[in-house]
Amino acid sequence: MLTSWLHLLALTVYLGAVIGLWVMLIPCVRRVAPQETQLKLLAQGLKLYNPLQVGALGIVVLTGAFAITDLKANYRGLFAQQLGGTLAIKLALSFFLIILSTYQAMGIAHRFVRRFEADESLPLRDIEAITHRLRALSIAILLLAAPIVWLGIRL
Repeated sequence: MLTSWLHLLALTVYLGAVIGLWVMLIPCVRRVAPQETQLKLLAQGLKLYNPLQVGALGIVVLTGAFAITDLKANYRGLFAQQLGGTLAIKLALSFFLIILSTYQAMGIAHRFVRRFEADESLPLRDIEAITHRLRALSIAILLLAAPIVWLGIRL
């Protein structure tokens, strides 16, 4: 039971972080006028977002695995018949969600923060490209998360 609550809490934190990035941080960065302020705001926001998103997703994955282990023990031989198809679809979608989330956090956000902290010059077009990719990936992640959550409820 504790695992289920931890799973739901981590899922809420994860989805809240993705929605917060998409709805709050990126629009704020676009509205700030001086480029230096944009860079600083984006870097500070992503320094909080990256560990929160990656950590919450890790907890979701681990607690989900524990829950499946419990289900498998309870259903025994009927597990594959009754839950196998739904679980296979959920795991396939989850795999792509993990890849997109990792790319967003480590491939884009973390690299940007490292460049900012190294005092590399970032032209305005780079900032726009980074925020555009972060926004597009947030939408893709949320679109993938919807059927995953729905399938999880069906399990």
